[in-house]
Amino acid sequence: MPTYTITELAKEFDITPRAIRFYEDQGLLSPKREGSGGRNRVYAARERTRLKLTLRGKRLGLTLSEIKNLVDMYESPKDTEAQLKRFLGVLAQHREKLERQREDLEVTLAEIAAHEAECLQLLETAPSQKNPARRAASARKSA
Repeated sequence: MPTYTITELAKEFDITPRAIRFYEDQGLLSPKREGSGGRNRVYAARERTRLKLTLRGKRLGLTLSEIKNLVDMYESPKDTEAQLKRFLGVLAQHREKLERQREDLEVTLAEIAAHEAECLQLLETAPSQKNPARRAASARKSA
């Protein structure tokens, strides 16, 4: 069975060894320890898979707690139907959260567009004397 060092996993997944140690501290990874005093971490294929799933969960925007629950669930002796239903529930909650965020972003972007339009209109209708840049442009055109 293949094993991996922390450096190999960091390179493979383009993350830092520190990030891998953080995931270990959070209980997402449990490498074996070898060498004098157990200083060297040795990751089995199981740990590599857990890291891969953790990073996938992070890309989806799941919290580490949600990721840990899902990853741990797949290692428990529960049946597949329950696991899939739980995963669908987590995805549904996450989708709702993202849709709310999207709505908030759309409202904010609409407000920004309205402010921009208002500013542009004010600049176009403002008398040139009150706008130093306009005055300078007008002076150059007259010369």
